[in-house]
Amino acid sequence: GRARAAHVTAVARVKGQARRGTPNMAAAGAAAAAAAAAAAARSPGSPATTAARARRLPPLLVLLAAAAAAGPGAGGAARLYRAGEDAVWVLDSGSVRGATANSSAAWLVQFYSSWCGHCIGYAPTWRALAGDVRDWAAAIRVAALDCAEEENHEVCRAYDVHFYPTFRYFKAFTKEFVTGENFKGPDRELQTVRRTMIDFLQNHTDGHRPPACPPLGPVRPSDILSLLDSRDGRYVAILFESNSSYVGREVILDLLPYENIVVKRALDTDKAFLEKLGVSSVPSCYLIYPNGSHGLINIGKPLRSFFSSYLKSLPDVRKKLLSVPERPNKAETPEIVVWREFDRSKLYTADLESGLHYLLRVELAAHKSLAGAELRTLKDFVTVLAKLFPGRAPVRKLLETLQEWLASLPLDRIPYNAVLDLANNKMRISGIFLINHIKWVGCQGSRPEFRGYTCALWKLFHTLTVQAGAHPEALDGTGFEGDPQAVLQSIRRYVRTFFGCKECAEHFEEMAKESMDSVRTADQAILWLWKKHNFVNNRLAGHLSEDPKFPKVPWPSPDLCPACHEEVKGLHSWNEGQVLLFLKQHYGSGNLVDTYAEDQGDASDGGSPPGGGERERGHASPEKPRGDQRAESARPPSVLPPRPRLSEGSHLGLDGRLQSVSWAEGRREAEAVVPFLGMGFSSLDMSLCVVLYVASSLFLMMMYFFFRVRSKRWKVRHHRPSV
Repeated sequence: GRARAAHVTAVARVKGQARRGTPNMAAAGAAAAAAAAAAAARSPGSPATTAARARRLPPLLVLLAAAAAAGPGAGGAARLYRAGEDAVWVLDSGSVRGATANSSAAWLVQFYSSWCGHCIGYAPTWRALAGDVRDWAAAIRVAALDCAEEENHEVCRAYDVHFYPTFRYFKAFTKEFVTGENFKGPDRELQTVRRTMIDFLQNHTDGHRPPACPPLGPVRPSDILSLLDSRDGRYVAILFESNSSYVGREVILDLLPYENIVVKRALDTDKAFLEKLGVSSVPSCYLIYPNGSHGLINIGKPLRSFFSSYLKSLPDVRKKLLSVPERPNKAETPEIVVWREFDRSKLYTADLESGLHYLLRVELAAHKSLAGAELRTLKDFVTVLAKLFPGRAPVRKLLETLQEWLASLPLDRIPYNAVLDLANNKMRISGIFLINHIKWVGCQGSRPEFRGYTCALWKLFHTLTVQAGAHPEALDGTGFEGDPQAVLQSIRRYVRTFFGCKECAEHFEEMAKESMDSVRTADQAILWLWKKHNFVNNRLAGHLSEDPKFPKVPWPSPDLCPACHEEVKGLHSWNEGQVLLFLKQHYGSGNLVDTYAEDQGDASDGGSPPGGGERERGHASPEKPRGDQRAESARPPSVLPPRPRLSEGSHLGLDGRLQSVSWAEGRREAEAVVPFLGMGFSSLDMSLCVVLYVASSLFLMMMYFFFRVRSKRWKVRHHRPSV
């Protein structure tokens, strides 16, 4: 008991030091490990038990120490930006609306996802931008919001964010809710974004411009002459520049938080006026001193940083107290990182199901409605999933139900919420289940932002190509039968349409255009995806998104598949025949294990109480290969899927709100719903039924009156009066 307490205390200490920015993190981790090991040695028990405990502690502590040494983002939440450590304003679902609505400053917000490789690679640029324009905060602020965080899913939907990263401008004094203006720069380099920020500020009307932002337009020569004749006790710096230069406006904003100085800009159009002032080249700075004297100042290099630094160093020029609001910063509590031991040679159900959860409930949620090509892409991809996904029976049944519902829809547009209702089993259909949170196993990273969803998506894609080759009959009747490219093309369209990382999707599309059409057999499809995955790994090797604990190397590695690797004249070569055999075995149904997979409860009594499911643990349960479970499921699903995050005595009602009821009442309610025609109906289904009923009723009434009137006319026409 004391050993466990010391272990948790040591972990919390390391996590706390990581958040405080302790300089020597490796030393902190080593000290924590030593303290925990010492406590374990002091705890009572047999020497064997003590030794076993000591052997179990170091891996987790070493991992935590390494994560702490890696710096920000090593905590339980995957964040690329840290409030209080970066100049970036870190927003979330509780602060973004309050920050941007009716603000006295404009905002530039990056909506990103912490699993997106491009977002990870762009983070240093965004941090550098925020630091570079730190002094502009009274006029415009640089912020970021992580759409991968569960609490931010809804707000990212509300702001209509489809891809990552998405950059939005919010004007000052915007009273009504707006989703912001999209960034329209030619690229995302620091200088380009900084200049578009200036353009955005100048697009404000005079009545809505941030009050702290001075006019950024050029002054006329006549205005400069009046400044030369006036004396108001302040420095007045005039930056002469060309019409295309941004130096003057950048210096104006750099000096925004400083008092006793005013900065203005003028253009070099009047050559005679410039010659009169002695300005021979631009950009140049002409300075009017508080005592009325004036003249051209000599700057080492005509650069923004040189001008700003010189003006800030003038006597009596100092920072003024600005009423900049406090940055949103929610308190963070130390968390214990739970590492799940796993076998790299196995494929884990938990990874595939977590990937499906994120795909259906988060990534698709970026689209409020689905229509046209988007809807067709979703139908095709769900069809491939429903026919080829090798996971547990309840998940397969959910995918099959979703596929059948999409296929039977008479509509060309559907709201995303209808898909979400089915994924969440709001209709309480018996025998379907999908984990409602993320639990990575083989896709774990040394830090939360590494690997995760992208890893699971690659595993899912590989699994689908292998299953298509192993069970070609599964696609019979879908329109995909006999097409070796069917799975690859469905994956391609899904990535192009829905995958959140836009740059990643564009790279995948380039690879597909280049060679996907050359695929002629199912085996070639398996190898095509493997080659492209290795190509991506090679391109991203050394990138900021690469996990140092899981480097991006050619896969499979020699220890996993020795026969896959050969040497030809001293150069490495792949034995593609052996690679194909390895891929079929690795992503086959027989290699899929349920270790760490969420418990689905026991359906023998009609369901399982909420809150059932596996608790987060640091020790692995024994691995048992599950084999192919298409015939039957070892664990029948419950009518009410377990909700591990809900307390006892609570369940999720049909309106999506938590309701406190007893388990027996919840079970009776579920049983009352399920038997109705053998399935449940969503609000969309019921609406369609009502519309069709009303339409048919109106049609029957019209036909009735039509024949009634026609009958009367016939009687009048053929009536013969009697004599």
